[in-house]
Amino acid sequence: SGVAWNQSQHCRLLLPEQLQLCRRHLEVMPSIVRAARRTQLLCQQSFASMRWNCSSIQRAPGFGPELLTGTREAAFVHALAAAAVAQSIARSCASGELPLCSCGPGPAEPPANGSRWGGCGDNLSHGLQLGAAFTDGSARGGTGAAPGLRAVNRHNGAVGRAVLSDSLDTRCKCHGVSGSCSVKTCWKGLPDLGEIASDLKSRYLAALKVTHRLVGSRKQLIPKEGDARPVTEMDLVYLINSPDYCTPNPQLGSLGTQDRPCNRSSVGSGSCDLLCCGRGYNTYTEEVQERCHCRYRWCCSVVCRRCRRSLERHVCK
Repeated sequence: SGVAWNQSQHCRLLLPEQLQLCRRHLEVMPSIVRAARRTQLLCQQSFASMRWNCSSIQRAPGFGPELLTGTREAAFVHALAAAAVAQSIARSCASGELPLCSCGPGPAEPPANGSRWGGCGDNLSHGLQLGAAFTDGSARGGTGAAPGLRAVNRHNGAVGRAVLSDSLDTRCKCHGVSGSCSVKTCWKGLPDLGEIASDLKSRYLAALKVTHRLVGSRKQLIPKEGDARPVTEMDLVYLINSPDYCTPNPQLGSLGTQDRPCNRSSVGSGSCDLLCCGRGYNTYTEEVQERCHCRYRWCCSVVCRRCRRSLERHVCK
């Protein structure tokens, strides 16, 4: 993202569905690169303590089977990537980085008492429009992808953008004598992407298994189980069940959990019982050095000693 993009050197590295967009909007590509890196980081942070820890996203765009076959994990990644791209473009507009857009439009509703609309809000509408064009291109999965997979990917991308849209809120800055805040200047801004990732993880856990079936005159995504609730525009959806990710299986995209650190005292997803899939764990003791007995020295530094202590680590068998 720190270099200038050019059509011949960089755009050809993208998927065919994204090539023309890259050539038409070269100035947007650094924002998209930042969004991709943020997506990678947040996905791994969100699933760090789970059997599937999103480590395979580092191979993007060469995804493994679990991110190419319509799984629950693919649903989360498509949704988060779509939200990240739209947010990154929206903020780049507001920062003046992109020449063809600027601050978001002012809100239609009147401001609250004692406040006024001003500042430079994130340009959500531009981010959604251009972000959808880019991420929906990659969601098509290529010309050989099944229509059901393309429909699921597009749906999940739309969920990510919808969650982002709902997160737009009012930010204010106070003005007045001695910080009295007699007047507030307010604008519409987007939260950190970590909040969006947290919301999408909750939707991942409640995702619906669907099938792509003809309903009336067109195909739609409907629940696989007949007694399941209808699919809404805010539901993440998936086509096939995920592996348990306990043991290595390259055909299914499972790396297994052997040698993963676990928490012996936890009862959550990172516990040794759940993460190690009942295989048990090994315990290791290691010595670590850390700062200790710190004291303030006038003026103006903090002086510490180095202490050693033993630390227990637990690793899945």
